[in-house]
Amino acid sequence: MDLEERAVRLTIYVGESDRFKGRPAYKAVIHLLRAKGIWGATATRGVYGFGKVSRLHAAAPLRLSEDLPIVVEAVDTEEKLRPLLPELSEMVQGGLVTFEDVRVLRHLGAEPGNDRGRTV
Repeated sequence: MDLEERAVRLTIYVGESDRFKGRPAYKAVIHLLRAKGIWGATATRGVYGFGKVSRLHAAAPLRLSEDLPIVVEAVDTEEKLRPLLPELSEMVQGGLVTFEDVRVLRHLGAEPGNDRGRTV
């Protein structure tokens, strides 16, 4: 459907090694957002960055395991995202969480019941 409405972008910065109840924190966040019916969310692995303690994290071609930065972004209305902040804060104890106002110009989804994604 084509539309123009105000929404917010929730951005969460965590480390790849951050965990919540034994699973990667970024995966726990994505699964929570999906369960709550948020429009969509994506986790992206960074190649270089630093956090609160200013320790640099970088991808190196010969390393198999890293603690790279992970950014999770989700977009929906503030009314749907804001109530999730207490749960998200529990999951993301060492990360950064931000809200930004955005304008949604187009939001197309799959037909109801047609889940083209896969569970990981």
